[in-house]
Amino acid sequence: MVKGVAPRVVSKWRQFGGWWTRYQHLSQACGCDMTFSVFVPPKGEPTTPLPALTYLSGLTCTDENFVQKAGAARRAAERGIALLAPDTSPRGLGVPGEDDSYDFGSAAGFYVDATAEPWAKGYNMESYVTEDLLDAVEGIVDVSNLGVTGHSMGGHGALTLALKHPGLFKSVSALAPICNPTTVPWGKKAFEGYLGSVDAGKDHDATELIAKLGAKQFDDILIDQGADDAFLVGDTNQLQPEAFIAACDAANQPVTVRFQEGYDHSYFFISSFIDDHVDFAADRLLK
Repeated sequence: MVKGVAPRVVSKWRQFGGWWTRYQHLSQACGCDMTFSVFVPPKGEPTTPLPALTYLSGLTCTDENFVQKAGAARRAAERGIALLAPDTSPRGLGVPGEDDSYDFGSAAGFYVDATAEPWAKGYNMESYVTEDLLDAVEGIVDVSNLGVTGHSMGGHGALTLALKHPGLFKSVSALAPICNPTTVPWGKKAFEGYLGSVDAGKDHDATELIAKLGAKQFDDILIDQGADDAFLVGDTNQLQPEAFIAACDAANQPVTVRFQEGYDHSYFFISSFIDDHVDFAADRLLK
């Protein structure tokens, strides 16, 4: 974001006594206009920004998937915290191949800063989420009091950004996260494309990061995982929660992983458990 330039309001919706507002702003990290949505509950006043839970979405998504499908605003309004939902990649950069597949390029930024060309010119979602986005929402939410959660690729983003940026987030949780991306097809494709090698992706792999840190980072990490998720129990386990559990156990990092019987990878799953993740964040942000 260009410092001192307020984000532009695109649209607003009333919900549960609060307001969802969709904004657009120029991101320096991504080199294009980026869109994000914020829910401010009834307790929020412009002079007293509220703590916020950041939600990072998964492959193929925009900020609107969470806003329209998750149903998180009801519990956020009850608890008195804001919600912050960014997009999943830059848009319209014109990078050759960025729209060729669902799991790389547009809507698949993987929450890393690309180092390999041609992606390095704008596919910098780590810097976007941890810097530009926070500049844009300063004064709208309390950027000194944030939690983070996310789904699938966004769960990977929540875990890794929380571990890589100590002190930025006071709580971290995830729904069906990609826990060990250096070992699975989604992660290998992303790291080879954005970073030049799978090995370079170890610095963006939650399981590898926990093992490297080797010590407790948070009082707890909450993960919900659908037990019937096709990306867990199908031909390829893209998610690898067991590897993350083992790494946390070895590092004495408390983690609560709940395998939810009968649930898949969809927003039917997310909407069923999102209240728990709002509560998990609110319990820590409202202390």
